[in-house]
Amino acid sequence: MTFYIEYSVPAEGGDADLPVNDAETSGAVRLTQVPAEHVHTAELPVRSAVFGASLAEAKEAAEEVISHSRATRAELYDDETDSLDAGSGRLVARYSEDGRWSDQ
Repeated sequence: MTFYIEYSVPAEGGDADLPVNDAETSGAVRLTQVPAEHVHTAELPVRSAVFGASLAEAKEAAEEVISHSRATRAELYDDETDSLDAGSGRLVARYSEDGRWSDQ
């Protein structure tokens, strides 16, 4: 089964510039090539697929992802549509700063 983990990581240097450009939805574009305004943020959102035959296995896979990031909190979603949209699917668990999962 495919689950999706969502978390935020601090931007390198504490600040990041992201282009606001609805016309460029097909992929990453260099900031210097985008004729758009920018948003300044201290955190960058991430949504990644994790795989597991059960919720317990998905949690283990998600913990592996979290351990290689600078994230301290995360949410785990069961999303049958395989969407990369934030918040898509059914929230099944939350990972907290103390390293514990709480089922939803």
